[in-house]
Amino acid sequence: MTKDHKYFMHRAIDISRKGMESNDGGPFGAVVVKDGKIIAEGNNRVTSSNDPTAHAEVVAIRNACKELNTFQLDGCIIYTSCEPCPMCLGAIYWARPDKMFYACTKEDAARIGFDDDFIYKEINLKIEDRSIPTQQMMNAEGNEVFKSWENKKDKTEY
Repeated sequence: MTKDHKYFMHRAIDISRKGMESNDGGPFGAVVVKDGKIIAEGNNRVTSSNDPTAHAEVVAIRNACKELNTFQLDGCIIYTSCEPCPMCLGAIYWARPDKMFYACTKEDAARIGFDDDFIYKEINLKIEDRSIPTQQMMNAEGNEVFKSWENKKDKTEY
């Protein structure tokens, strides 16, 4: 049997349901596929792990990178039960998969209490206008490390 996009999306949705029913976290699931095979899965584990970054997509990406022994998911496709929040979208872009599919929209998620719109708005604000007070400090000291990175001969580019 050839597995198609619907098969993998059904799996992501099933994972979201199982994670929610087992009280791991919110109703979100994701799978990473390479060469037509599921490499890794993830469900939301925010509340069960006390980790605000343990969203389904991040968990799946971490598991896939561990499985493939790489920090990039070239040649992979990510299927997620919901349009990614800003953090997950950033993680997906950093992981560099070939494509992403999602089921529910961010508006669907907002209707059940998972509204990320405020984060999208915060990103576009000037730092001094954001809701979490933020202050820069020790720029010169921080840039010393950046200069060392720039000159490092044996660094792994990414």
